[in-house]
Amino acid sequence: MTPSCNVISVNISEKKGTIKTPRPFIAINQHGVEGDAHAGNWHRQVSLLAEESIRKFEKKLGRELDYGEFAENITTKGIVLYETLPGDLFVIGDTKLEVTQIGKKCHGDGCQIFQIVGSCVMPKEGIFCKVIQGGIIKPGDKIEYIKCS
Repeated sequence: MTPSCNVISVNISEKKGTIKTPRPFIAINQHGVEGDAHAGNWHRQVSLLAEESIRKFEKKLGRELDYGEFAENITTKGIVLYETLPGDLFVIGDTKLEVTQIGKKCHGDGCQIFQIVGSCVMPKEGIFCKVIQGGIIKPGDKIEYIKCS
């Protein structure tokens, strides 16, 4: 049986390095999330972070965190995202995303997220995808994980 998880929140920011805000849905096209600062012709079009990673980080910080606070486009529940591999796929409704990168370099003091939160979970537990097929994604959508690697 293929592991699956659910979308908990979908989030957008208009400027890079800023916290994303939850939306009722996001539209995905060949460049990423419509209206999001990270959309473009590159390998990190859509970012995902697991709610489990956020909750674990809350214990470290000693405070509650909001969805999008780590600038993730899609907050998930039910799968350890950082254990996926480049080439693996996520199917969400009509949308298909390919994992391209696990983690990223932290920008430290130059990042609003780091300034507000004091640290970041994305460098180790966030993942990035490129769009294979676009569509609409909303909270509650089921995510099918296809291990291809």
